Amino acid sequence: MQFSGQKIYSIAQKSMLLLLFITAFSGFSQNSKSNSKFKVIAFYTAKNDQAHISFVHEANKWFPKMAEKYNFEYDSTNNWDNLNAKFLAKYQVVIFLDTRPEETKQREAFKKYMENGGAWIGFHFAAFALNDSQYPQNWDWYHNQFLGSGEYGSNTWKPTSAILRLESKFIITKDVPQTFKSSPNEWYRWQNDLRDNPDINILLAIDDTSFPLGTGPKPSEIWHSGYYPVVWTNKKYKMVYFNMGHNDIDYENNTNKTLSYTFENEPQSQLVINTLLWLKSNTGKL
Repeated sequence: MQFSGQKIYSIAQKSMLLLLFITAFSGFSQNSKSNSKFKVIAFYTAKNDQAHISFVHEANKWFPKMAEKYNFEYDSTNNWDNLNAKFLAKYQVVIFLDTRPEETKQREAFKKYMENGGAWIGFHFAAFALNDSQYPQNWDWYHNQFLGSGEYGSNTWKPTSAILRLESKFIITKDVPQTFKSSPNEWYRWQNDLRDNPDINILLAIDDTSFPLGTGPKPSEIWHSGYYPVVWTNKKYKMVYFNMGHNDIDYENNTNKTLSYTFENEPQSQLVINTLLWLKSNTGKL
């Protein structure tokens, strides 16, 4: 079969156009993939202390606003059975807002998710564990290896603001003041001294100018000295724990009205945003 010069030129034109289309489409697809939003899933219970419930409601309003501003997707669920491999595969970051998983299969799924490169943020009560309570220390990997803190020791009361101090330079502490005043919070003391754990990088601790911290009425609820980490990361994982997450509540007058909000504090909120952006980019050195 023979073709005229005009037909050959026409075929060449069509081939070139097809090649340009494929190249453009490929570039568009790659660009769309690179610009796709990362997805965050928050687990919560919101059934116990009113202060924790208030924080969960606050978080579930605040995070969607930040998602719109910083280009990520935020979902939340109180169904801890969603803590499974198929469900978690859709998300790049997992958040525990107020508690931890209790079922063995949920715990195993989370452990595998983290060991396979998943990312996590935990707030306040998510690290709580106390034998002879509703949340006993019966998950050694999570409390002693992953968090490093071990069992809960004690707490301050009433929820009180503290002066927090940066303990080490890290990507998420960029543009955060060396010291700043926190939102009111119930501060936790832990069984383990995190300074003795080489895997733990303490990012913030309570500054000595905060003492005495707490108002009681029990003397043990007022701290006069000591070292208390409040934000840290484990170098073996992509994770950050925040001790913040307990809003002040009007218990005294029995109104249960929220008196303070965690995310109204700019430096604290910036730390959380910095953490999400670090986890998103995955460029921070653990």
